[in-house]
Amino acid sequence: MKLVVSEKSIAGKRIAEILGKGKVKSLSESNAQLFEFDFSGEKAFVIPLRGHIEDVDFPKKYNYWVGTDLRKLVNIEVEYISSEKAITSLLEKKAKEFSSVIIATDADREGESIGVEALNYLKKGNPKIEIKRALFSAITKKDIEESFSNLIEVDYPFAESANARREIDLIWGAVLTRFISIVSNRLGHKFLSVGRVQSPVLYLIVKREKERKAFKIEKYWELKALLEKDKIQFEAMHKKGRFKEKKDAENVLKKNPKKAVVLRAEKKHRIISKPIPFNTTSFLRAATSIGFSAGQAMNTAETLYQQGFISYPRTDNTKYPPTLNLRNLVEETGKTKEFTSLARKLLEKKELTASEGKESKDHPPIHPVTSAEKGKLGERSFKIYELIVRRFYATLSDPAETENLSVEFDLEKELFVSNGQRILKLGWKEFYPYSSIKEVLLPSLNKGDKADVKKLDLLEKETQPPPRYSQGALLKLMEDFNLGTKSTRHNIIQKLYARKYVVGAKAIEPTNVAFAVTDVLEKYSERVIKPEMTSELEEQMNLISAKKKSKEDVVEHSRELLSVIVKDLFLHKLSIGNEIKAGLSEDRIIGKCPACKEGELRIILSRNKKYFLGCTKYPECTNTYPLPQKGRVFPSDDLCKICNLPMVSVQGKRFRFNMCIDPDCPSKDEWKKSMEKKKQEAEAKAKTVSKPKAKTKPKTIKKRKTTN
Repeated sequence: MKLVVSEKSIAGKRIAEILGKGKVKSLSESNAQLFEFDFSGEKAFVIPLRGHIEDVDFPKKYNYWVGTDLRKLVNIEVEYISSEKAITSLLEKKAKEFSSVIIATDADREGESIGVEALNYLKKGNPKIEIKRALFSAITKKDIEESFSNLIEVDYPFAESANARREIDLIWGAVLTRFISIVSNRLGHKFLSVGRVQSPVLYLIVKREKERKAFKIEKYWELKALLEKDKIQFEAMHKKGRFKEKKDAENVLKKNPKKAVVLRAEKKHRIISKPIPFNTTSFLRAATSIGFSAGQAMNTAETLYQQGFISYPRTDNTKYPPTLNLRNLVEETGKTKEFTSLARKLLEKKELTASEGKESKDHPPIHPVTSAEKGKLGERSFKIYELIVRRFYATLSDPAETENLSVEFDLEKELFVSNGQRILKLGWKEFYPYSSIKEVLLPSLNKGDKADVKKLDLLEKETQPPPRYSQGALLKLMEDFNLGTKSTRHNIIQKLYARKYVVGAKAIEPTNVAFAVTDVLEKYSERVIKPEMTSELEEQMNLISAKKKSKEDVVEHSRELLSVIVKDLFLHKLSIGNEIKAGLSEDRIIGKCPACKEGELRIILSRNKKYFLGCTKYPECTNTYPLPQKGRVFPSDDLCKICNLPMVSVQGKRFRFNMCIDPDCPSKDEWKKSMEKKKQEAEAKAKTVSKPKAKTKPKTIKKRKTTN
């Protein structure tokens, strides 16, 4: 008999259905799942895993944070421990029944490592079992049948590079997290996490926030003219752009021009190149721009891949392979009614030529592989599927073309400029609405023509600090600094949110906890948070997969680096602890107490587990304010525009708002109206959902532990 090992149940069932021509039996043995099918006349089984079936950890005696010498922990050998007893026991027990095993886990480092974990248990039960590997980039009939007809060897160095990362991240994370948490007295669920990749990413976020706080806002002025010719009104801006001195702009305004004379009119034909295919980073960046977090986007893409709708979503490649039949894919995805008309337009072309990015020895770029029904996928999944389909179509379409007109005017010897744009060819923009293009139409304008000046406005503006990073921008930054991999970057961002280091769904804002930890690390151990060291270790791990270094050598090198860092930290442990404590206290201070004018309002947890604001001068000052009990409350730099009391920021998983601390402030009425409106909109939306299907007899489903 043959055995196939898949990474997840959904993928395993689909593989069994393809290889078994649709005839599959779902079985359960010892609380583990199996799929039985006929494979070329021979009985075969798929045993699906649940991602990693082993945890990497220190021996149990080192689990106690207090009392473990962290300087020694750096060099303690780690253990691989079964985290899925039912699956590992089944693999070992049934190994003797199989003559061969085919590893069909995901075709990346983690997938190779997960496959080797399963092999280790199979070898215990049957040391002579024949081992092969099936590599595929999409779970379609064509891809699965081709990969199982062209089996290869397991790439053990590739798996070892993933294991090196797991070991290094455990050692660094455990040692540094324990040190920072112990010296700052933040144990239990309030521990402070420090990570080899996580901390440099957090440093970049904090660094940007410091740039924003240090930014000096300056006023400037612009002059905008409203012109008219041939009954068409249009705008023109003073060529100087920004006036730093208001009086200079006012001097122009005093001229009160009535006519604008065209000095120059220049037309340019512009070609807007179509986008290159999606790799993981560009896909995640695009998904975050349409309302998904990086983690949500990747989880959704992985499910679509396992269901057979898209190709493998973890890739650096941005060039379609020549073996990919582009026309067939357009025909197939065009069966989805939402894309039928778009597909038809592409298929009218004699030849489909794709845009090209950088080719890598990796999976193909992310692309759709079959049609899908919106009703079956669900709204969120279909939104990601649509993004991928439209990007695929855009890469096969034509460039967009515009005619751009730049006109320079003389208004009483003051130069103004107006820019127009006319769309000549919509091209790929028609297929990819996430990148918009606007027309700005001007009248016919030639040198010497005159236009009436209808109005001249003086606009007062302010310079703006650099924006906070969005998740998409942060992903690009991580790629630029070689922090993490295409497969791990979204998880790093998720951890920063989970550890309460950052808040804000769209614009990532660091909390005071983030400032406290990064400031201390930068002061006493800069290497921990600077990207260079992390990038160096990433390169070392790549050398393992290239068979130029061993896992043991790379892990040992990382231990040596960490030993030096830990030595430095211990020299300053008292200062580090005190500075973190001081920094953390700021996260609970809202502002000056308006009652006594001396104390500060601080977030306090009462004996009955209720949060409220109290004065630090208690018992002399007993002033208090109630706080929302859902979500986390953070200080806000703003004051209420109505009562001038401090505002607080309240943030939860699905909400974020600012509110005045005074429960009787009239501003609360506006907030309540806003919340009520959102509630009504949600209820109205719920009513439009189609009626549920008729009830069927409920199935008994056993809860299982999942591993990501």
